Amino acid sequence: MAVYVALFVLIAGGAGVLTATADSPEIGFDNPDFEVSQGDTIEVDGEEYVVAGIAEVEEGGGGHGGGGASTSIVATIEREMTVEQSEAWANESTVQVGDQEWRVEITGETPSEFTLVEVLDRQAILENDPQADNETVPRDDGEYVVVTEDGESTLVPAEEYFPAPEERAYATGDDFEYGDRTVTVDDVTADQAVVVWEATETESIEIEQHSRVTIGETEFVAHFSDASTLTLSSDIEGYEAQVTQIDQFQQYNGGLTRVLVLAFLSSLLLLGAAFIPSRY
Repeated sequence: MAVYVALFVLIAGGAGVLTATADSPEIGFDNPDFEVSQGDTIEVDGEEYVVAGIAEVEEGGGGHGGGGASTSIVATIEREMTVEQSEAWANESTVQVGDQEWRVEITGETPSEFTLVEVLDRQAILENDPQADNETVPRDDGEYVVVTEDGESTLVPAEEYFPAPEERAYATGDDFEYGDRTVTVDDVTADQAVVVWEATETESIEIEQHSRVTIGETEFVAHFSDASTLTLSSDIEGYEAQVTQIDQFQQYNGGLTRVLVLAFLSSLLLLGAAFIPSRY
């Protein structure tokens, strides 16, 4: 009995020593593509990205179930990119160009240009004329403005009273100011005119620990060696090999732990059996 107990103790001790002294492999890259901190820049496929931030983010939470929240590290990289934006103006619609409203007029079945016709604020013109009534008068033959001079009222045809609206014609390829930008006439059809312009947008990419992320046309695996350093490597196969090695280590280590527990329990069982009194 003593020999068996000693054998199990020896096995448990060996398993315990191996478990305690084994060094767990960790993810690491000898020659990463990038190793950066917040504020650094990286260039991928001719495009420049800036590391806008690296921060610890709290995940989950205890809630009513009790457990504590865990934290992970997330990096954000950004780049400024130029994109083409467009706007379509339907025929007979109104648009605001500058401080004035304009009506879009397109004629013909295969037009190559359109015209912006000033939309007159007739009410404001009437209100600013002390000799004119503040509203037009409809008649069977048209619309009139009542103008009073020297106590005598006269009906003036609206088309004669109001100034001729300004007109601006634009053909395909023409540039003009629209809002805070310069736009180009890209296309004109019988139904609409399309203007285009270039704008700057910010593209943001969030990167988590050991995530695989595509930047430009290149795929990387991300690793945070600490809370302020981001490592990016395009050696995906090398990363997967390290993950496999870590999984194997955990399996072996788990097996040794089970051996330790079983050997210790077996020793206790044998010792207990040794002290059971014999019936003979």
